Amino acid sequence: MTSTSLSTVASVTAGELEQALRQEVPSLAVDTSAGRRAQYAYDASNYRLPPLAVAFPTGADEVAAAHRVCHRLGVPLTSRGAGTSMAGNAVGTGLVLDLSRHMRRVIDVDAAARTARVEAGTVLDDLQAAVAPHGLLFGPDPSSHSRCTIGGMIGNDACGNHSVRYGRTGEHLIALELVLADGTRAVADRDGLRAVDASGRERVESLVGALRGIVHSNLSAIRLGLGRIPRQVSGYQLQHLLPENGFDVVRALAGTEGTCATVVAATVRLVPEPPAALLVALGYDDVVDAAEDVPLILKFSPAAVEGLDEALVATMRHRRGAGSVTGLPEGRAWLYVDLDGDDPERVAAQAERLLDELRKAGRMVSGRLVIDRTERLSLWRVREDGAGLAARLSDGTASWPGWEDAAVAPDRLAAYLRDFRSLIADHQLTGVLYGHFGAGCVHVRLDFRPRTDAGRAAMRAFLTDAARLVVRHGGTLSGEHGDGRARSELLSVMYDRPMLDAFAAFKHAWDPTGLLNPGILVDPRPLDTDLALHTAATATAPSTVFALLEDPEGITGAASRCVGVGRCRSHNGGVMCPSYRATGDEQHSTRGRARTLQEMLRGDLPGGWRSRVTREALDLCLSCKACSSDCPVGVDMATYKSEFLHHHYRWRPRPPSHYSLGWLPLWAALAGWMPNLVNAVMNSRLGPWGARLGGVTTRRGLPEFHGRRAWRRGLAEPAAPASAVLLVDSFTRAFRPGLAGAASRVLAEAGLPTQARGDLCCGLTWISTGQLGIARRVLARTAKVLDEPEGPAGPIVVTEPSCAAALAKDLPELVDTDAARRVAARVRSFSGALREQVVAGWRPERVPTEVVLQTHCHQYAVFGAGEQRDLLRDLDIEKITEATGCCGVAGNFGFERDHYEVSMAVAEQALRPRLEAAAPGTPVLADGFSCQMQVRHLVGDDRDGAIHLAQLLDHPRP
Repeated sequence: MTSTSLSTVASVTAGELEQALRQEVPSLAVDTSAGRRAQYAYDASNYRLPPLAVAFPTGADEVAAAHRVCHRLGVPLTSRGAGTSMAGNAVGTGLVLDLSRHMRRVIDVDAAARTARVEAGTVLDDLQAAVAPHGLLFGPDPSSHSRCTIGGMIGNDACGNHSVRYGRTGEHLIALELVLADGTRAVADRDGLRAVDASGRERVESLVGALRGIVHSNLSAIRLGLGRIPRQVSGYQLQHLLPENGFDVVRALAGTEGTCATVVAATVRLVPEPPAALLVALGYDDVVDAAEDVPLILKFSPAAVEGLDEALVATMRHRRGAGSVTGLPEGRAWLYVDLDGDDPERVAAQAERLLDELRKAGRMVSGRLVIDRTERLSLWRVREDGAGLAARLSDGTASWPGWEDAAVAPDRLAAYLRDFRSLIADHQLTGVLYGHFGAGCVHVRLDFRPRTDAGRAAMRAFLTDAARLVVRHGGTLSGEHGDGRARSELLSVMYDRPMLDAFAAFKHAWDPTGLLNPGILVDPRPLDTDLALHTAATATAPSTVFALLEDPEGITGAASRCVGVGRCRSHNGGVMCPSYRATGDEQHSTRGRARTLQEMLRGDLPGGWRSRVTREALDLCLSCKACSSDCPVGVDMATYKSEFLHHHYRWRPRPPSHYSLGWLPLWAALAGWMPNLVNAVMNSRLGPWGARLGGVTTRRGLPEFHGRRAWRRGLAEPAAPASAVLLVDSFTRAFRPGLAGAASRVLAEAGLPTQARGDLCCGLTWISTGQLGIARRVLARTAKVLDEPEGPAGPIVVTEPSCAAALAKDLPELVDTDAARRVAARVRSFSGALREQVVAGWRPERVPTEVVLQTHCHQYAVFGAGEQRDLLRDLDIEKITEATGCCGVAGNFGFERDHYEVSMAVAEQALRPRLEAAAPGTPVLADGFSCQMQVRHLVGDDRDGAIHLAQLLDHPRP
């Protein structure tokens, strides 16, 4: 970016930019609010650059108009997809265009021609879903496939796990629909570059002439310096403009990182899906040993050769339990080798030959063919979550990108890794290694210390030495992530001055005023400028009620767990983030909320704990806790929201629902003295008035209260002294009292006689509404009573999953006593307690052959995603149709008047489709009370609702 444009943009305010955009294109959604600028100040890199404004175009015309305005005002413009860049190429100081919000259509699929035309904001998984019925796929498959966009993949020339087979994105492009810096519309295809209309013809013809001149003046340098190894992404790919390569503008634009033109749509080439595929998992003592075997493996024409070390596996198991990684062979480093072909038997035979050859080579510790689909998915998830998992390891160590993307020729990989590890040791750093070993591309995150001047100086010194090392091995600074802000300054280590001048001329031809994503590739900003932690506020972290046991830096460290990989932006797989899946708005993603919190804690959002911007960002968080499990770095937004609400409303009036739903255990206990009267009032004309006063929606039926002793009826008479406690929660006591007896009977039959307690509370409703003082007092009493020595010393079984999760997770973080920690360790969900009995040999008398399963989000997050599903399989239930996702009620959220619409939109994602597809009479299993209420609301009164697992298994004898 030139100094002239820097001074120009400095004179334009956010308000002036917004006004100009609204005058030029009134239909364009533009947001200059502090919250929106906070959410888009970050990507997945080390950098922070708050923009002037964020816009959400719906089509190419709006994109072109935005370019015209920025060109006229001299405002930098950055196009953005999922915002998952680890190199800092998706943030900018001017206007950020988020193409992922609306421009995400798969416009056309031509199965016969094996092509598809898509908008730039199309998510890769959505494209794959659209072409899968035709037996086709888009070859490149980055680990971020569930949220990365085609436009972003083009910008980085992304590759992915199967790049050994399919190469880079640029190889699969047929045509690109472009907007140039001044708003000119153009199309690049295999025939060259042409203007969309007559008004842009002169500009495009001049551009083509300039590009040909650059190539003609640099023929020798381009031929010798570019395209030397498969993953040479660093710099511009000018070799595609050579005469012998047909002046391929499409390929030359791949990997330009939004610095030359904005892609608004693309026509891409598709490939047939292989009929047969097989994963071979190989174990090694060391990643260098694994790399030594890569050339041998490549002789077998694999589709993928991916590598990872033991630190990633340890972190996955630490975060998601020992069962989250299954099927790995013995070793401390591993390779995943995907083989494919037309015939399953031939592919299997090829895999056996590969194992034989590797055994003869003598470096492999063990290897196996992974046949089971669940094991394959488990293994691939470790690799796909690598960037997030490596950011916060099992010992709590934080690591950072910056040198996460170097590549060498595959036959140089082992030598490079050997020297690279020595370099890490010399600089007294530690790192986690993983990557696309079959393509020679190594991802690593290192424990840089960017908060201090000394740490930043050490970071710069290492990156400079690392650049020299990879160049010495004939490699490239970037193999797929792009150079961005992290490595562009180091291009002078990799390329000589004539090549850098050619890059500058290429950039200038496309973008003469230097407004498109400035500071990247050409005229780069220093790599240690604009670091997020460098500019962080130095104020002491505010004290919190939650202990945040895994974050020694308190709430500041907790919010900073988010490193921007954006898994919360996925629309499939896992459970997080239900509100983002409903709205598609970055503000409602876990990442958007975390970034807003980070800005608040930095002091860059007004109000501190009283910040209205932060409250708005957190408003649609359902507190489902799924992010604490699904997020690779374990962001627990439910806890952070609770903490924020505690401070935000301290000594201030709260929303009505905090008093009605937040204090529900108290109101339920009082209603238990006169349930008939209370129910009559609720069902009268006064009911809706009371609901409105309490901030409760009138569009949802409310449950009826039961008498305070009703839950005691039907409790099992233990044949032996109680060995466990059955904690009957407030929801069960008040609204489904028959469940207590069913649970008691099933546990007794399973060999776990219990003592039922109905006088205690987990404080959940006070926790979720941020009334933490009350919650802590309630929990302290519960912990003290349950820890009394005269009671049963065995497990504490809780019928309601959310209450079990509160006692297991929130109790020790809110109550700092040994009693609280002992009680938390004894807590079991009902299905968890039963599974222990099943493992010991118990089986129920009879079970249905088929169920629809809705796992409560808190159970999913705290006790494991598969706890209940695995139990049902152990019980030999033949067909389990799982509604993988949040039900939408999530405690008080779905009952609140202002959240009803979002609650129902969340239910549409998984629960309603599963209910509608289920055969009549199929049991719907939902242990959570809120889940049962949503099911009842969805199916209406003419169909059976959901039941608890205890009721499913309870068979009372006459």
